[in-house]
Amino acid sequence: MIIESSAPTRVDLAGGTIDIWPLYLFHPGASTVNFALNLRASCRIETRDDERVILESRDRKVSFETNLAGIKDLIREERLELISKLVHFFKPTVGFNLLTNSEAPAGAGLAGSSALNIAIIGALNRLVGNRYNERKFITIAANVETTVIRVPAGFQDYYSALHGGTSCIHFRADGVEREPLQVDEEMLERRIAICYTGEPRLSGINNWEVTKKHIDGDQQLFNLFEGIRDSAIEMRAALLANDWRQVSATMRAAYPNRKRLAPGWTTPQMDLLVEKALSNGAEAAKVCGAGGGGCIAFFCAEGRRQDVERVLEEEKDVEVLDWKLSRDGLIVNEN
Repeated sequence: MIIESSAPTRVDLAGGTIDIWPLYLFHPGASTVNFALNLRASCRIETRDDERVILESRDRKVSFETNLAGIKDLIREERLELISKLVHFFKPTVGFNLLTNSEAPAGAGLAGSSALNIAIIGALNRLVGNRYNERKFITIAANVETTVIRVPAGFQDYYSALHGGTSCIHFRADGVEREPLQVDEEMLERRIAICYTGEPRLSGINNWEVTKKHIDGDQQLFNLFEGIRDSAIEMRAALLANDWRQVSATMRAAYPNRKRLAPGWTTPQMDLLVEKALSNGAEAAKVCGAGGGGCIAFFCAEGRRQDVERVLEEEKDVEVLDWKLSRDGLIVNEN
C-alpha cells in the first residue's frame, strides 16, 4: 500500500501571534487572517512485508531506521523529532517507509512545519485505518508540535494547512472557528510578492519571549496585542469588501507595531529589503511568521509586482518565491 498526502503552507496577513493560547483569551474578538500557498509539504508512506520502519526527510537530507518494536522509543528520538513523535503517537503495526518533503524554504515563516505536521497526520491516520476523525487533526498537531518546540504553539497555521484557501480564524473562549473568506484571490496573486531572506526565522524564541512578557502583565505589550487584534478585524473587512486600498493601509499601519513586539523581529537585512521594495512599487510589507528572518510578503501597487521582485532579486541570498494561492487543504490519496 502507498499513501501520499500533502498540505499547503501559508502567508499570514494580519493577527499573527495572537493565535497562541492563552494570549487570545485576553483580547476579545481575536482573529487571524491568512491564505494558503501552493508550496506544499508532503508525506509518502509505503508499507513493507517486514517490520522495518524507515523515516526520511528529503529536503533535510536526514534518514534513519528502526523497527516496530522500536516505535516505543521514538518519543525520545531527536533525529527528525516531529516525524518521530507522530509515528510514536499513531503506533502503526506494519513496517513502512515514510518520506517527507517541503517545497517551502527551511525557516521561511510560512508554517512549513505545521503543514508537514498535518500532512504526516493525514497519512499516518490513513495507515492505521482512519482512527481519528479529521476534526481531531488540529488538536493532535498542536499538542505534538508543542512537545517538539517546547513552547506554546499558535493555532492558525494548522487551519490553513487543513483547509487551504483564504481564512479568518476566530479565537474565542468556547473554541476556535475557521471562517472561509470569499475574496478576489486573483487580485491577491497579482498584488503580493513574497521573498525568502535567506535567514531562517526564530519563531520559538520570539513567540516564547512575547508570551512570557504578556502573561507577566506588560501593559505596553498588551496594548500592542490590542492593535494586532484590531488589524485582523480591519483586514477581514477590507478583503470581503474588495477594498484593496484599505488592505494596503492596514498592512502598512501594522508593520511598525510588529517590529516593537520583540527584539530582533526584523534583521538589518530585512529592513534593507523592505526599504528597497517600498521605493520600487511596494505599498506595504508583512514579515511572515514570528520574524527574526524568514519570508516577507509585500503588497504591491497595481502592476508593480514584477518591479518589486526585480529589485529583491538583486540582493545576495534573497529568493523570490514563485507561488499561487492554494484552494486545496490537506489531500490524502491511497494506492
